[in-house]
Amino acid sequence: MPAAPDIRYTRDHEWVSLDGDVATIGITDHAQEALGDIVFVELPEPERAVTEGEACAVVESVKAASDVYAPLSGKVVEINQAVIDDPALVNGDPMGGAWFFRLELDEPEAFDALMDEAAYAEYLETL
Repeated sequence: MPAAPDIRYTRDHEWVSLDGDVATIGITDHAQEALGDIVFVELPEPERAVTEGEACAVVESVKAASDVYAPLSGKVVEINQAVIDDPALVNGDPMGGAWFFRLELDEPEAFDALMDEAAYAEYLETL
């Protein structure tokens, strides 16, 4: 399924979708493929303030554990309990129902600085 134009990406393989001043964050299809079968997800506590680049979640697979970084600064307003209860959801729908958390952004305009789909695709070719 093609990504919607309102989705941006980070070099750490997180995706971000913006709705007003609330960003939904998850890991990309590339990230879940690289990790393999995901067996554990730890998400930040609601109300936690995070800064851009801060490690705030953990994804573990049968191969490795990987930090998930806050792509933007803000306050965690919601987490996706479904991926905690069933981490394998991330392998099946990483860009949709298996989102990780939502942030109320300190600066919503910072979203525009993240990579769009074309820039992310170019970045993946350099890896």
